[in-house]
Amino acid sequence: MPDLLTLENTPALKDEVRALAEVRNAVILAHNYQVPEVQDVAHFVGDSLGLSRQAAEADAEVIAFCGVHFMAETASILSPEKPVLLPDLDAGCSLADSITADELRAWKALHPGAVVVMYVNTTAEVKAETDYCCTSSNAVQVVDHVRREHGDDVEILFGPDMFLGAYVERVTGRRMRVWTGECHVHAGIRPRDIARVRERHPGADFLIHPECGCSTSVMEYVAAGDVDAENTHMLSTGGMLAHARESEADTFIVATETGMLHPLEAENPGKSFVPANRAAVCRYMKMITLPKLRDCLRDLAPEVRVDPGLAARARLPIERMVAIGS
Repeated sequence: MPDLLTLENTPALKDEVRALAEVRNAVILAHNYQVPEVQDVAHFVGDSLGLSRQAAEADAEVIAFCGVHFMAETASILSPEKPVLLPDLDAGCSLADSITADELRAWKALHPGAVVVMYVNTTAEVKAETDYCCTSSNAVQVVDHVRREHGDDVEILFGPDMFLGAYVERVTGRRMRVWTGECHVHAGIRPRDIARVRERHPGADFLIHPECGCSTSVMEYVAAGDVDAENTHMLSTGGMLAHARESEADTFIVATETGMLHPLEAENPGKSFVPANRAAVCRYMKMITLPKLRDCLRDLAPEVRVDPGLAARARLPIERMVAIGS
């Protein structure tokens, strides 16, 4: 019989999870898109790369990563000496699955000498075939760096998110070869939806999280002029929270996965946060539950571990990105 959450047992489960984390000397990391009760028990809540950095810096023996599979892999790459637990190994990512290492190798073979820039939302195997990683917020910066280092005419293979690639091309004014991948949540946010919700909330601030996969299509719409840029702010998680805290606006439209509403509402009880589209929900993120987190801390399983040789190759494009600045 599944351990279903109720209003009565949620507090007890939270206490049990916290106690197990202390016994195991484990740090609990939760992505912004996790269900609220998982965010509530986490030691750190944030974006995938930021959480992996927290894992590397944390004085803990075990990492419990409440996110999706590629995120746990990234934590393992950056913290190879620590076991990384993922409460549900089936918590995947449609964007990461949109390109495989074999597909990337075949693409590279068609374009010898090209520099590969891949979104950090990729598997360890794909990262190992990559020259530079990037996030949504630093993709333009990374591509500009590649052109400075490798020449203005360098051929760039960019992927796997086609919306982020189109945005980078528009901002830089230069063409790249862009993979045609996307996150399944992208389909939940369209210009007509944004226009409709902005019509209902005139004067509201429009917040876009630049590091989330589901906002990259919105970034492209803004750049293309399909979405009114007035009162539109592209912000990191911390920037979004800071903006909401400091803004005189009392209503905010949030174009990202709906899990981000929880920390925004928690920090700003007197303000209103409206999802750009309520369908922008990552089903994989929602696979992680308190009972699964409890079980993985109790059993120290399932664990995500990246082969040391593969991890060494996959770490290089991440380190190059960090050296550029993120």
